[in-house]
Amino acid sequence: MNCMNKDHGCAHICRETPKGGVACECRPGFELAKNQKDCKLTCNYGNGGCQHTCDDTDTGPVCGCHQKYALHSDGRTCIGKYFSAAQTCAVNNGGCDRTCKDTATGVRCSCPVGFTLQPDGKTCKDIDECLVNNGGCDHFCRNTVGSFECSCQKGYKLLTDERTCQDIDECSFERTCDHTCINYPGSFECLCHKGYTLYGLTHCGDIDECSISNGSCDYGCLNTMGSYECVCPPGKKLHWNKKDCVGKCVSFLSSASQTMAFFWSTSTDSLAPPIKQKARFKIKDAKCHLRPRSKEKTKDAGKQAVLGGQFPCTDNCQVTFVNLKCDSSKKKRRGRKSPSKEVSHITAEFEVEMKSEEVSDTCNIDCVRKRMEQKLQTAIKTLRKSINKQQFYIQFSGTEYEVAQKPAKATEGHEACSTGQVLQDGKCVTCSTGTFYSGEHNQCVPCSPGTYQDTEGQLTCEPCPSNDGQGVAGARNVSECGGQCSPGHYSSDGFKPCRVCPLGTYQPEPGRTLCFPCGGGLVTKYEGAVSFQDCETKVHCSPGHYYNSTTHRCIRCPVGTYQPEFGQNYCITCPGNTSTDFDGSTNVTHCKNQHCGGELGDYTGYIESPNYPGDYPANVECIWNINPPPKRRILIVVPEIFLPIEDECGDVLVMRKSASPTSITTYETCQTYERPIAFTSRSRKLWIQFKSNEGNSGKGFQVPYVTYDEDYQQLIEDIVRDGRLYASENHQEILKDKKLIKALFDVLAHPQNYFKYTAQESKEMFPRSFIKLLRSKVSRFLRPYK
Repeated sequence: MNCMNKDHGCAHICRETPKGGVACECRPGFELAKNQKDCKLTCNYGNGGCQHTCDDTDTGPVCGCHQKYALHSDGRTCIGKYFSAAQTCAVNNGGCDRTCKDTATGVRCSCPVGFTLQPDGKTCKDIDECLVNNGGCDHFCRNTVGSFECSCQKGYKLLTDERTCQDIDECSFERTCDHTCINYPGSFECLCHKGYTLYGLTHCGDIDECSISNGSCDYGCLNTMGSYECVCPPGKKLHWNKKDCVGKCVSFLSSASQTMAFFWSTSTDSLAPPIKQKARFKIKDAKCHLRPRSKEKTKDAGKQAVLGGQFPCTDNCQVTFVNLKCDSSKKKRRGRKSPSKEVSHITAEFEVEMKSEEVSDTCNIDCVRKRMEQKLQTAIKTLRKSINKQQFYIQFSGTEYEVAQKPAKATEGHEACSTGQVLQDGKCVTCSTGTFYSGEHNQCVPCSPGTYQDTEGQLTCEPCPSNDGQGVAGARNVSECGGQCSPGHYSSDGFKPCRVCPLGTYQPEPGRTLCFPCGGGLVTKYEGAVSFQDCETKVHCSPGHYYNSTTHRCIRCPVGTYQPEFGQNYCITCPGNTSTDFDGSTNVTHCKNQHCGGELGDYTGYIESPNYPGDYPANVECIWNINPPPKRRILIVVPEIFLPIEDECGDVLVMRKSASPTSITTYETCQTYERPIAFTSRSRKLWIQFKSNEGNSGKGFQVPYVTYDEDYQQLIEDIVRDGRLYASENHQEILKDKKLIKALFDVLAHPQNYFKYTAQESKEMFPRSFIKLLRSKVSRFLRPYK
């Protein structure tokens, strides 16, 4: 027989003996019955409820009365006996239950606050204050003998007036949410940043978008923290929608800071197609700065193209696209005290088109293409030289800019802001997405219809792929450009005019250049399908499964993945470092962190079940060791613990001196207790183990501890063993309040910190009854003979 066997029979606490048996114990204020299993109330707890005397018997407390008093019918109250002689308060308290006063007409009985005098003029009866205006309580009222007690709904705390309930701001606690916490009356909510999802109620894990239909990427998908990227095979480039792979390109690296790429289309016509070349230059010089050109230079260059410098473009060559981006960053200098300097990265991107030439007998289409490529390479090289020699300028937003060696001087009395920033209220503010910095107006200007900007602090807006001037002003991404193909449709550039996805294919997103095949020879129910669920599969897969287009069977989602929908062809990878207990999971809530939580310090710390406050995983084992500094002992507070009793003690938390099963055990449980308990360790160090099986799961626990000077051992044990610490619901809530426990532990660990808290602060933090209880015990401990 051991305590894990539900038939151990102990009414309160079960302890295992070194010989392998069990021994029952009772909570403070109770005594073990003769059968060594049941617990009975003793006179040590509230005098057993008796007014005068109390005697412990096998059946519990028995009340008695002093001489000249008789026991009332309630078995607890004592009333004075009646005599024929004139009554006075000097004899049997005049027969009064409580207060007696001699008057000219005889004795007059009265009752203390919380009681009312009965018709017999002698007996006092408790007043149920809760019957009138709910006792003045905001939420709940519980009547007690001679008084009453207010309590609050979950998510609220009782203020020191012991009437008012105030919302608990969980967001003010440490470690409440991984990312963003929103407090509500009586509750709170955790939110995650973009690219992350919630698990375990308060934790955020990276979403593996690539596990969701390959991130909808045309080719490859690369997951990153909080995001993902689609990648293309060699010879392809990423479409503006960041998902499709289009065009045939040959790329090469011309220098450490300049990249170029050629794009062309295949043709067998006698006239070779135009060749476009895109070049990107990234200027990394820390002194580099974009400034408006002087009016004199602008006049001289009046008839030049949008690109300046000695650019060898003839009538057969024209610039078809210009884009300019500026980024700023801080770069630390060598030396500890050296200030940081700002580095401007200017990226200029151009697309140059060489018009087609006639194919002749002496030069076929391949020959013409090579000639055109050579001319373009020569043009790009010349452009690169002009940039390196600072003989380069570009025109956009009605203003011409050139690359200058030194930054323009700030206007007197004004702060010089970085490129892409404006001065507002004495502070530099970066232009937001959907806007660009206008040098002409020295302000952030919304992108005009037909353009967009998805990056902050830019000097221009990107043209929408459709180039039709449609869309909204201030577009923050290409999807706001408008005119995109709707789901179930596609086109060569993702914009109208569009074609319907043919039978056997589908497309769930707008603005795409292709449709995904159902695979396995499957067809769709109709043209223009928008999901794999529109494919006519051989079987319909339920949540927790995915359809295999090769075998045409439903496969259970592997461990570490889940699928909440019907008829899908993929399973979603669990967020972050979480996993599922079993295969076939249907919800992200099944994803659990396997890590054993907690922080173990010399003075304070806590232990935490994995995935807390979400349900802990199956088949997990956690080991913690608390080894306090010399001459210090351990105090543990278990605010609440949730272990499903249905598991027949399959999930167990045990605290003992060492890993040996025969070592001194301080605490062991396999059940749920929402009532808090505090206790001191029976050994100087603690070995703590938590184990779960494959059965039911629960919220688990978060258990704080503090180490204190062993000189205070008697005082601490006197406090935690006093039943009054747990009798009041208000006192119980103190042991569940993270802020109050932190304050108590702060003083216990370092008594000198007591002086950090003023008397007024203490009164505002703790109810009067709690302060009274502690004060009496501390005074008795410090002045035992007074």
